Amino acid sequence: MIIDIVELTKIYGSQKVVNALTLQIPKGEIFGLLGPNGAGKSTAIRMLCSIIKPDFGEAKIAGFNLFTQQKEIKKRIGYMSQNFGLYGELSVIENVRFYASLYGIKDENAIQQLLQTYQIDQFKEYKAGKLSGGYKRRLSLVCALVHNPDVIFLDEPTAGIDPVTRKELWDLFFKLSAEGKTLFVTTHYMEEAERCNRVAFLNHGKLVTVGNPQTLKNALSDVVSYAYSGDFKLEMIDILKESKGIVLVNQFGKTVNILVDKQLNKITLQALIKPFIKQEPTLVNTEINLEDVFIVMTQDETR
Repeated sequence: MIIDIVELTKIYGSQKVVNALTLQIPKGEIFGLLGPNGAGKSTAIRMLCSIIKPDFGEAKIAGFNLFTQQKEIKKRIGYMSQNFGLYGELSVIENVRFYASLYGIKDENAIQQLLQTYQIDQFKEYKAGKLSGGYKRRLSLVCALVHNPDVIFLDEPTAGIDPVTRKELWDLFFKLSAEGKTLFVTTHYMEEAERCNRVAFLNHGKLVTVGNPQTLKNALSDVVSYAYSGDFKLEMIDILKESKGIVLVNQFGKTVNILVDKQLNKITLQALIKPFIKQEPTLVNTEINLEDVFIVMTQDETR
């Protein structure tokens, strides 16, 4: 395993922000650490990058001990932070050269090749602070890769950017994985989890579950998902949530996704809905997604 984490813990005051995190990640995997804001994702990634010190636990990255061999680890990892952390008053090329110098990299051809590979060479004389959000992310990625690391930590790498740019970045992530790089990605976008080889759910600092996306969705094999679309009285949501056999009710405008136990048949569910709508209720079977899985697995903790 290129990343081996055993009960890694970080405490602030009386709160365990990361609580006994244990994970094993093989080389070349795109691994997603998922959870809502405040779940402890960024704290976990900062510990693994030696930005903050863990309070308890053990971890090895590329065979080196997180507590005693931090210099060796830093040579082998790249880190792309959640917020733009480069120098806005420096040009693109000056930022990349600066980060290269931190690792003793002086190969100008390699630097230019990186800029071309990540399609930012045409902006190399622009000040970094003037770039669009998407190109700022590309520049951050180039700086994280300038020393050719084995492991790349990506903390919310697509937060706040448009869907097209998000897809383009993920295409780059897939390419890195195909080259043998290991990517450790934190995100709260559940649709991005579908792109990972494996994912782990983190909630209130605790690991809830870990597995590949399809396996996690299969964990709800005893649940059926329906969608109702149309006008309804708002009281319907509260009544459904309190009804026996209802696992989850999730509203998106005039569409309500309803997860139910298999024992609760469609006719019974239609009867529950009918008093709150004007027309005959129509329910459509839908696929369970990772957002459904996460909410179901964590809702008891958040009530």
